Amino acid sequence: MSARPGRALAFIGFMGAGKSTAAREAAGALGTRAVDVDRLVEQRLGCTVEEAFDRHGEARFREEEERVTVETLERAGAGDVISLGGGAIGSEAVRAALARHTTVLVDIDLETAWSRASGRGRPLARDRRAFAELYAAREPVYRALADAVVPGRERGATRRALPWLTRLPGGVRMLWASARSGSYPVLVGRRALDPDPWPAPGRRFLVTDTAVGRLHGARIGSVEAEIAIPPGEEHKTLATLERVARGLAAAGAARDDHVVALGGGVVGDVAGFAAATYQRGIPVVQVPTTLVAQVDSAYGGKTGVDLPEGKNYVGAFHQPAGVLVDVTLLETLPPAERAAGRAEVVKTALIAGGRLWERVAAGHFDDEETVLDCARTKLAVVAADERDSGRRQVLNLGHTIGHAIETATGYAALRHGEAVGLGMLAALRLSGLDGLREQVRDLLVRAGLPTALPEPVDEDAIVAALARDKKRRAGRVPFVLVAAPGDVRHGQAVEEPAIRAAVAELQP
Repeated sequence: MSARPGRALAFIGFMGAGKSTAAREAAGALGTRAVDVDRLVEQRLGCTVEEAFDRHGEARFREEEERVTVETLERAGAGDVISLGGGAIGSEAVRAALARHTTVLVDIDLETAWSRASGRGRPLARDRRAFAELYAAREPVYRALADAVVPGRERGATRRALPWLTRLPGGVRMLWASARSGSYPVLVGRRALDPDPWPAPGRRFLVTDTAVGRLHGARIGSVEAEIAIPPGEEHKTLATLERVARGLAAAGAARDDHVVALGGGVVGDVAGFAAATYQRGIPVVQVPTTLVAQVDSAYGGKTGVDLPEGKNYVGAFHQPAGVLVDVTLLETLPPAERAAGRAEVVKTALIAGGRLWERVAAGHFDDEETVLDCARTKLAVVAADERDSGRRQVLNLGHTIGHAIETATGYAALRHGEAVGLGMLAALRLSGLDGLREQVRDLLVRAGLPTALPEPVDEDAIVAALARDKKRRAGRVPFVLVAAPGDVRHGQAVEEPAIRAAVAELQP
């Protein structure tokens, strides 16, 4: 490998992630050759990795691995593709050498990693418990080093992500989102609104609200037309959807054009639904400007509008062509709107557990790392269950009673995040976790969120709204309950008296 200026692609990840496969995939698309550092180390030592561990011990192997890896990275330049050994990132010298390249994490869950690595001659994949401990120790290091993350379980993901991997500007990180119906880039950083390439072809038709459009419309660049809707959940209606669709028609939008949704959850849902249905479907690029949208609603393809009978009663699944997340846009949010988004952060942290829960429990609600980790959590859930038939239902934590409160109050008494926060408190009471409920209550106060309804609400109206919940099956509404942070369970049956008691506790 000759010395060339520029950034190489360096693939890292745990055992069994598929680093070598991803590197070969990238190199094949670029017309270059992938360099596998493990093979170079084997050549240097004259034996396989397993034999090196058994003959010389791990310490001797790590010395040679560090030497070969650093040499390879120092010679690498633009167009080069390298896959590192899973443990190479344990070396400070290797981590320093990675800094001048684009580091791509090939992400894999523990169970898949074990099924791929055990019994395959890997010296560190002989004991299941030690393997899990090693995974837990390395995972945060991989995340901290990664400029981009691609899934290790999706064939072709690296090739599809390559246009962004090879042009990723400094200060922008990429997550590659995968779902059964499509995959797309999620770009997070201060330059995320100027991607090269732009995630969708054709002309841009901007859908925003009147407040956001004045503040940030110019950040989108050249657009064919701008359609502005009134801000607020009360305008997330079929009438607004018709307004957007007719605006697209009047502006001449065609099947080879796309919508850009610039705004919060309401704009994202309405614009996404319009894109899903206009001329039977055109692409949408989500540009979330609120915290709730940046950590939750911009991802996963759920779109829709409300009816008086229920929240999000009419909608469609329509995965975006891309999501562009600039956390500096949050600086213009009114404090109450920013606080409302923090409820979704707490919810996501409860689902994720681990590092994200620890960060949020310490009060890190809306920095870039928290936004990125929330996005990763949601994308992982959606990848496992796009259509809400199983695991994805955990994302409804706090939403079942939260949505019922919104419906019972005509979507006017509380912001969506405020209602979700109250719904979480109810869900934790129903889970029987009094201590965790108090911890979350304190977090909501710290986040600037209410812990009680602003005025009394008829409990019968809330129960009636629950009975119309769109997730109901066989006449029952399944609840999402919590066993512990990181252990959240969907499909739980709850009796009406317990629901009424949890709701009564939220009354002022």
